[in-house]
Amino acid sequence: MKKHTTQITGLWIAILLLAACNKGENNFFYKEELFPVAFKGYNGSNERLIIKLDTFTSPLMLSANTSFNSSTSFSFYGNQKTVKLSVTEENTGKSVLEKELKKEDGQAIFSFFYLDGRIGDMPEKAAIEAEKIRIIYMFIPSVTQYSEPVDIVFGKYYVTPQVFEEKARLNNLKPYEFSEPATIPTFSVARQEYNGVMTSALFSVRIYKTGTNIPYIDGTEYTWNALNSTAPKPASSNASSKLYIFSEQPVGNAMRFFTRFEQ
Repeated sequence: MKKHTTQITGLWIAILLLAACNKGENNFFYKEELFPVAFKGYNGSNERLIIKLDTFTSPLMLSANTSFNSSTSFSFYGNQKTVKLSVTEENTGKSVLEKELKKEDGQAIFSFFYLDGRIGDMPEKAAIEAEKIRIIYMFIPSVTQYSEPVDIVFGKYYVTPQVFEEKARLNNLKPYEFSEPATIPTFSVARQEYNGVMTSALFSVRIYKTGTNIPYIDGTEYTWNALNSTAPKPASSNASSKLYIFSEQPVGNAMRFFTRFEQ
């Protein structure tokens, strides 16, 4: 009988404690609210990036030399109103991004690129439009260290007469900055007639000194090849919207380029 009395008394104590926890202010339990934090962009460094929210290290990491489109979450407890977000390099601890997140703002979205120690906003690609090519560029002159703005010139190159027909131009693009979207009509590069001569054709994207038709490498040890020296580009005959980050990669003295990131 004594055993049963003890069990009943213990049960009543548990019920009273539960009632106290649910009464008025949550004295025993704190309300938890989960908020998502999303990351989109490109990590062009050789370091993985670590994400911390206050003292909590997220299991989400941003891998080196790749694009990312991921999310994590953070719990606000009780009366907590803000949280400190920090993004750092894994091995060096170098700070890449710091931001105070406010509970009242809800979901946080960060769209950025991190490249050669630089961080910046990642632009949204333009929508695809029928019979149009839209391109955003970032140019990195990593070999020549060319520091002046350039013009990115889109054109059709007729091989036999060696004629470059300009179709559009992006003016004054600075190194390590994204251009405005360029818009070019789609066109065919199938074998065709030019001034009475049958010829092959190419979609070519040239890089000139600003305000000129002179290749930006003029005066250096490098040469511009009409057939092979071209910035990255999509097919000329299909509507598309592209974003490219590209760098120099000469072959001998001939200037070439390689794509570091394409979206």
